[in-house]
Amino acid sequence: MSRFLRLPVEASRHAADVDRLIVNVHWLIAVLAVGFGMFFLYCLVRFSRRLNPRARRGGVPAGIAWILIVAIAAVELFELFFSAIPIWAARVSNIPAPEQSTLVRVVAQQFAWNVHYPGADGKFGRSDPTLIAPDNPLGLDRSDPAGKDDVTTINELYFPVGKPVLVQLTSMDVVHSFSLPQMRVKQDAIPGMMIPVWFVPTEVTPADERWEINCSQLCGMAHYRMRGFYRSVTAAEFAAFLRRDQPR
Repeated sequence: MSRFLRLPVEASRHAADVDRLIVNVHWLIAVLAVGFGMFFLYCLVRFSRRLNPRARRGGVPAGIAWILIVAIAAVELFELFFSAIPIWAARVSNIPAPEQSTLVRVVAQQFAWNVHYPGADGKFGRSDPTLIAPDNPLGLDRSDPAGKDDVTTINELYFPVGKPVLVQLTSMDVVHSFSLPQMRVKQDAIPGMMIPVWFVPTEVTPADERWEINCSQLCGMAHYRMRGFYRSVTAAEFAAFLRRDQPR
């Protein structure tokens, strides 16, 4: 079934669990679609005017209907409590420590993704709204000692494979939705809230590819332009990326 859904490559440690849930939900929908379709056809024949020229006031026995309703509800509740909720709980209750992760701050805005790395000291520099400018959309204060080595990019996200990535996600204007399809990550970016998002990349992005950062929330007239790119790379390539964008 999964090969017919044409899902993106599984590139994170939890991707297989998410895909399994997606496949199970599609199987449930397929069974329900076929079942209700057959029931509809049965009703068209069984209660046609030719077979039943006069309507009868007697009701149809409800026993079988109740059995089917309870069975469907049981399957859905099983999927919810034993598959969906455990996957969700693992993402919100086991957040790795920043010092053990690739820490990155992602700030959404109409219509771009601002990416902020803390640099070698592992500390984010101070941000000041009065410093926001076209060439400094985050208002990063470079006079702050913690901000001198910080690295910022726009619509470009890199992280090393095999190590937890901890994203501090927020928005500076409206609600956006941060989506990394290959990592099976999707989380709303909400103004005034810093939401932690984490995953462990397991696959390196092919050299001739850049995977897309999508905004999955309609965020304005130019929503279609809110596209970024990300790459999962080796530790050496990630270090080279930080050196390339290191402020001079």
